[in-house]
Amino acid sequence: MPAVQLKSALQIAVALAAIVAVASCDGSQSIDPMAGHNHAIVAPSFVKYASPLAAQVKSATARFHSQVQASKAGYALASPCVSNPAAGGMGFHWVNVAAVDPVFDPMSPEAVLYDTRGKLIAVEYIVINVGQPAPTFGGQPFDVGGAPIPAPHWTLHVWLYEENSNGLFNPWNPAVVCP
Repeated sequence: MPAVQLKSALQIAVALAAIVAVASCDGSQSIDPMAGHNHAIVAPSFVKYASPLAAQVKSATARFHSQVQASKAGYALASPCVSNPAAGGMGFHWVNVAAVDPVFDPMSPEAVLYDTRGKLIAVEYIVINVGQPAPTFGGQPFDVGGAPIPAPHWTLHVWLYEENSNGLFNPWNPAVVCP
C-alpha cells in the first residue's frame, strides 16, 4: 500500500477508534486503553524539565492551554476521561489525527490531554511503527502500543503541565481523577 494511502487509512482508523471510544462510554466509566500493551513503567520521580527538549516542548505547546487554540490546530476530543483505579488517570485526549504517522516530531505532539476542568495537563506522542528505529524523547524510550489504533505503534506521555508522582513519562498520573 503506498505511504499516502497507508497514512489515510491509519487516520481513518484512529478517527473511528476515537468515535467508538466516545460513543461506547458515558464519560463516567474508567477505561484502560493500555490493556494488552507492553508499556514501560518509569520509576517515580518528577522533573519538570528533564531535558532542554522538555522545556522546548512546553514552550511550543503552551498555546494549547486554550482548547479553542487546540481545535484551530487540528486537535479534537477523542476520548472520554481515561482512568485506571489502580494506577491513576490520563484525562481527556484531544488528538490531531493528521499528525498520527510514522514521524516523531517532538514540537508537534499527536495528542494533548486535559483534566475535567479543561486544564492542559500533558502531551502524548503516537508514532506508527513501519520498521523504523523506535523513537526516544531525549533518551526516554517510547512505550510499545498504548493507543486504540489497529497498527503497530509507540506512545509516550509527557506530563509537562501536571506533576506526576509516578514520573514525567509514566502514562498514568495518580493526581488525575475522572468522575
